[in-house]
Amino acid sequence: MTGQQEEKPGRLALLRRKHGWLDRLIRAFERYQKQYGDYYAAAITYFSVLAMVPLLMIAFAVAGFVLAGNPELLGRLQASITTAVPSPAMSQMLTGVVDQAIRQAGAVGVIGLLTALYSGLGWMTNLREALTAQWTQVPDQQPMLRRMVSDLLSLIGLGAAMAVSIGISALGGLGLRLFELVGIEHTAVALLVLQGLTTLLSLAASWLVFLWVLARLPRKPVTLRSAVWGALFAAIGFEVLKQVAVIYLNSVTTSPAGAAFGPILGLLVFANLTSRFILFVTAWTACAPENMELAPPPPPGPAIIRPIVQVRGNRIGARTTAGLVSLGALAGWAWRRRR
Repeated sequence: MTGQQEEKPGRLALLRRKHGWLDRLIRAFERYQKQYGDYYAAAITYFSVLAMVPLLMIAFAVAGFVLAGNPELLGRLQASITTAVPSPAMSQMLTGVVDQAIRQAGAVGVIGLLTALYSGLGWMTNLREALTAQWTQVPDQQPMLRRMVSDLLSLIGLGAAMAVSIGISALGGLGLRLFELVGIEHTAVALLVLQGLTTLLSLAASWLVFLWVLARLPRKPVTLRSAVWGALFAAIGFEVLKQVAVIYLNSVTTSPAGAAFGPILGLLVFANLTSRFILFVTAWTACAPENMELAPPPPPGPAIIRPIVQVRGNRIGARTTAGLVSLGALAGWAWRRRR
């Protein structure tokens, strides 16, 4: 004992030792800050706003051609997109964009497609770089053309995942149609079941999209199993985030500036909040024990070999001299005896 008392851990350290979920949240926040999550979220927000309108116009122009004979299904797809945003002003703006894209599907043309590809690739590149940073991966250096092709394939894959999720959300209309056939669509039980079914389908659709984002969009894809719980956390949190955004945007858009710039302001705020949330969920997923074990340890630093040559003085001590003389005498005696 040196007499000095050991420093006791603080209250937060004790709580982190006691509650694993709290320790994981704090480690996720530290990783988010260390990997410049806010800066990446700002870049994603910029490219999200830049890419949203061209991508929506291209997507619904194609949908207008494919679903020209099924306007009901096209209307459900449009409703799924426009109801995903929290602000009524944003919903009206997106509805106008989608209606114009459907009416002028043939006029979108090559220029619109190139614009959508340019803005979409910029958005996908920043999103993938941000997710890769939160996973603390060190991606391999790729030629620019190969990287652009990889980002384009990822953009198409994300679009396919979103199309499947929208189709899952549209299954709620099938349940309503079945209740209408039975004639119980206006009963309290039917309304309760439909509300629960719609919520579950919305969560399943969001879970599918976030599972693809967390596991397949980083530069080095991770296993789907490692992202299952993170995608569920993201799906539930996204639904909560939309409700919080509704309250916030309704309070902001009541001001004169909000009334003038309501849709754009709402789009910026919602895109930024969503970007930060996705990156934080990625950091939280990467902090799971099974994912921490997958991370290779950092390589050690370069070894520096410095040979040390110690030169002694020329003088031989008395003890050394006596030892050498004794050894010589013993060797001479042994040699004479052999002869």
